[in-house]
Amino acid sequence: MKSHKSTVLCVRIGIATALISAGAAMVVFAANSGVRFPGVDPTEIAPTADNTIVNRFIPGGRSPAHVPAAFVPRPTPLAVVDPGAELGLNFSGLNFFNERFDADGGNQFSVEPPDQGLCVGNGYVLEAVNTALAVYNASTGAQIGGFESLNQFFTGDHAILRSTPPVFGTFISDPKCIYDAGSGRFFMTILTIGLDPSTGAFVPPFTVRIATSKTSTPTVNPSDWYFTTIDVTNDGTNGTPTHPGCPCVGDQPLIGADANGFYITTNEFPFFTSGFNGAQIYALQKSALIAGAPPNIQRIEGAPISPNYGEGIPYSLQPAVSPSAADFATGSGGTEYLLGALEFGKRPFTLDNRIAVWALTNTSSLNSTPAITVSTKVIPSQVYGLPGSIVQQKGPTPLADAVKAHENLIDGGDDRMQAAVYAHGLLWGAGDTVVKTPTGSSQVGVTYYVVSPSVTGSAVDGTVVKQGYLSVNGNSVTRPSLAVTSAGKAVIGVSLVGPDYFPSAAYATLDDTLTTAPSTLQVVAAGTKPADGFSGYPAFGFSGVERWGDYGAASAVGNDVWIANEWIQGNVSFPPAIANWNTFVSKITP
Repeated sequence: MKSHKSTVLCVRIGIATALISAGAAMVVFAANSGVRFPGVDPTEIAPTADNTIVNRFIPGGRSPAHVPAAFVPRPTPLAVVDPGAELGLNFSGLNFFNERFDADGGNQFSVEPPDQGLCVGNGYVLEAVNTALAVYNASTGAQIGGFESLNQFFTGDHAILRSTPPVFGTFISDPKCIYDAGSGRFFMTILTIGLDPSTGAFVPPFTVRIATSKTSTPTVNPSDWYFTTIDVTNDGTNGTPTHPGCPCVGDQPLIGADANGFYITTNEFPFFTSGFNGAQIYALQKSALIAGAPPNIQRIEGAPISPNYGEGIPYSLQPAVSPSAADFATGSGGTEYLLGALEFGKRPFTLDNRIAVWALTNTSSLNSTPAITVSTKVIPSQVYGLPGSIVQQKGPTPLADAVKAHENLIDGGDDRMQAAVYAHGLLWGAGDTVVKTPTGSSQVGVTYYVVSPSVTGSAVDGTVVKQGYLSVNGNSVTRPSLAVTSAGKAVIGVSLVGPDYFPSAAYATLDDTLTTAPSTLQVVAAGTKPADGFSGYPAFGFSGVERWGDYGAASAVGNDVWIANEWIQGNVSFPPAIANWNTFVSKITP
């Protein structure tokens, strides 16, 4: 993350990249380039905070199980096909224009990529993307209640009020949402970073905010939700613990739930200096959130994975969600499982062949005096590793033309665990990985795992009973979203991107019978143009590699799985927009 006076504010953690500004002239000055071009709202770029904020990257480690680059996975590519009869309702969801111009009368920043927060239940589809929220009818896809700004929803302010002078509101990012079938309630979270209202400078406190629907009917009206705030600044103020280098930001909150608790994990970074304090776990009493009462909370603060494995502190721990109350793990006083990757290295081709399974046991204690026990087990897996950037199919790029740039590459992301689901007695996970395909250079593929977990006393164990890859010859599949039904039927949603495909929404189906791996990738929404967003172009202070859907989301309801991933529909472009992403929502009955 980097910010300095009179240039672009680049927020780059798990946080989406945003352009924050204030000004009067009807031109945009591109950062550090002298280039100017007309037609963009001047409040996209302007003076920001004087703080110098370092780039946030999880530090590299020394894992004894890293494997040589020659062992990059070489899976059999999937055939790309049209959807079959399993595809039900599908529609284009929120897009850049909705977020920037439709929500809150346009008092929004330009933000990309879409940080996806999809959840589905009780006949409703809720989609939260970056700074905007919409609700749809799950039978028809009809939107209910218009577009809501997540600033207005969570904090009651505007992202930016374009007055003279402008007024800055709270900076928000990384929305997540789940529908909890056990309680019939929707839970949403958002990361917040304070901004000085006059200058736009970052100021503590930094928080994670939780919204719990008061009924089983979600709306875009905040009066229909209860709100709880966790201070994650962790610098000893406001009753928080004192952690190294803080004030800190709780980057990319990830969420899950069991019968007793609602769980949030974050990656904790010192905000104004370098460093990394590892994954933090916040376990909250679910029944209190549902009642709108202050919950019991237990903080689990960056505990080492295990000294026996030499891994140090963990990152990006994915708490598990379950498709029904019957799928919750109730043994050992209530158990919440989590999954994590273990590859701490740097590009190119840093590989690992292990993942970690975690268990929080005695979660029922959240209803009285929290006394959760944490345990971890590192288990063997197939090889995975950091992917590179993705080449796009050539096509029209009006923003690139305006700033005299080449077409963006697509950010291939990293190999953190991007999903965890506990269903039918098994623990599923998925993430991105580098792969080799028969033609072309290295691509991005998806790695998935099915783990059989167990707890003896309070000690967790697990075995990978099924695993595999999703890849397409000469192209990339990336940013997996994963959901599993109570019957063990699964869908993995992805973006399909490459020299042969404009960014498209696709999926694969599989199940836990352990017999057949996917052989096809179904394209549900074929892209029509390249991604042409500001977050990749040097004129805006970037490197030529555009941010991409951080991340997909999925939700299982009964026999159906809903997925949402990024694609380029081609109905948004410059001018006036300075990014052209869309999201696509699909219901699949695997």
